[in-house]
Amino acid sequence: MVPLREKDGGINGRRLRALRFVVFLGFGIVWIRLFLLQVVSAQFYQDLAAGQYSIYQELIPERGSILAHDFDDVTAYEVATNEPRAQVYADPRKMTDAVETGRRIARALAWEGVDDHDRASLITNLEAQGKHDDAEALRVMDGCAAPAPTTDPEIDPITGQPVPAIDTRTPEQLDTCAKREEETAKIGDLIARLSKHDDPYEPVARDVSTEVLDRLLALDIPGIAYVLKDARSYPEKGFGGHVLGFVGRNDADKPIGQYGLEGYFEEFLAGRPGEIAAQGDSSKSWIGVGDRAYTPAIDGGSLVLTIDRTVQYTVCKMLRDGVAQYDADSGVLVIVEPSTGNILAMCGAPDFDPNTYSEVESISTYNNQAIFTPYEPGSIFKPVTIAAGLDTGAITPSSTFEDPGFVNVDDRTIKNAAEKVHGLVSMTEALEESINTAMVWTMRRTGRDAFTEYVKNFGFGTLSGIQLNSESPGTVASLDEYGEVYAATASFGQGITTTPLQIAMAYAAIANGGALMQPRIIDEMRYADGTVDKLLPKKVRQVIQGKTAVTLSGMMVSVVENGHGKRAGVPGYWIAGKTGTAQIAQGGSYSETAFNGSFAGFGPVDNPVFSMIVKIENPKSDHILYAESTAAPIFGQIAKFLLEYYRIAPTR
Repeated sequence: MVPLREKDGGINGRRLRALRFVVFLGFGIVWIRLFLLQVVSAQFYQDLAAGQYSIYQELIPERGSILAHDFDDVTAYEVATNEPRAQVYADPRKMTDAVETGRRIARALAWEGVDDHDRASLITNLEAQGKHDDAEALRVMDGCAAPAPTTDPEIDPITGQPVPAIDTRTPEQLDTCAKREEETAKIGDLIARLSKHDDPYEPVARDVSTEVLDRLLALDIPGIAYVLKDARSYPEKGFGGHVLGFVGRNDADKPIGQYGLEGYFEEFLAGRPGEIAAQGDSSKSWIGVGDRAYTPAIDGGSLVLTIDRTVQYTVCKMLRDGVAQYDADSGVLVIVEPSTGNILAMCGAPDFDPNTYSEVESISTYNNQAIFTPYEPGSIFKPVTIAAGLDTGAITPSSTFEDPGFVNVDDRTIKNAAEKVHGLVSMTEALEESINTAMVWTMRRTGRDAFTEYVKNFGFGTLSGIQLNSESPGTVASLDEYGEVYAATASFGQGITTTPLQIAMAYAAIANGGALMQPRIIDEMRYADGTVDKLLPKKVRQVIQGKTAVTLSGMMVSVVENGHGKRAGVPGYWIAGKTGTAQIAQGGSYSETAFNGSFAGFGPVDNPVFSMIVKIENPKSDHILYAESTAAPIFGQIAKFLLEYYRIAPTR
């Protein structure tokens, strides 16, 4: 009996150990599974659960405004702001007559080409009915008919092919016809989309103003709906896109400032988004006792410009008119207050409207020529050379120079414009007549190293620090080359490049007693919490002595009174300035027919309120090439306006 009990006890022990093993194995599997769920894959399941019971919403901050003053007016006017715009869409299932509905919508949205679309439809119907003569008569009446093929065409003796009929339509007519076709296609596309009677959603128009939206809603068209969103708006037409930039969309389809102030101050203007995160039930309703987190959005700040709103609008229009008058490729203008460095106006032509920034033919139109596009300045650089000579004592206004018409430098021969020979002249006369050889003589007397130092101290070859996107420093690197010829050509503005802003600031330094100021386009930065940062004028350095500046100013007045700058003068005032006509470099050489015409100056000399540059690129009208006939008269017109606007009494 004992062996039997031992045997039974042995069997029970093995069973117990097996049971224990199974239990521990089960617990081990559960533990491993829990470890995988709670530790290894924890984030995945947290995110999955959050999608079922969490509520999240991003809080969008309000973008700050950009403002500008008028002279003697404390009111700050918004030149960039936000306003509600509608995204209009349609439910074609609720529409019966897509053609008539499309035309009504197009008229309410003030789309051009509604009548043209009707006429195009009529022409198509006439063609379908075989009434080709009637259809052609309508085309002729529009002025958009292509030249009809002749019944007995002339044969080209070389190709043996019929010579096509001559198209007598003007470029203006062709442009008008192209726009008509574009608008007609736009309306046709809308009608086609509204004809999808099983489609619940079709976009109609974006960025619709509340005024136009009200006009559309008044038609009470079934199936029309909209969503209101804030959009960037630029209410001051003609203020200029180059300074402001625009707000576009990034890859994530979120608004982002680009170019100009909108791009440079994107972070400041845009603010910082916030968020709400909370627990919700299956219906996405907030659970009051659940976890929640709230980070408020911080609205963007606003900028107050130094630019004078009236000056900007008026002078930029004068520039555009001048570019059109002289059939020039482009133009640029900068006006600075010499004592502070404040930018009073800055613009280029062609320009763009930030409200419709996407309509430009080339993205190069977005570039601010005043700071982005360096060029060889030509003779407007000569006052810098004279300043170096006067300040070092190398010359005086009455120093004389015998001009033979040329000068040999290294292995090069430098000549005057039109190969003129001026004979014995004073330095004042050399500036009046814009004599290249006299500038080389002045550079040599000053010393090449000293001349180079003055050029750099005036701010050339470095960034000015203006708070705008895409500034170029230009280049004066050639002055550090071994050959003297580089300094020689630089003395009259060739072989180096500058931006119009750098020229305006250099002339402002002369007007400001030799003190170079940092260009300043922002007057105030206003934060959303009410804090205001007033940005004060900043002196960069003293470039030349005060007495040198006074002497040079008098010599530059003589240029306007007796030299090539007469048309830049204003009766009753002493205006200082200098013309510059520079050949445009093309393909490694200088063009014989394409020129940049510039005039830079300041006034009135006894108490300067403005320093200005006007640059006209490649004027072609009536063979007017020289700055004295293009940039100088525009400068004179603008100077007259500025003196009247700032109520400066005549001093002569």
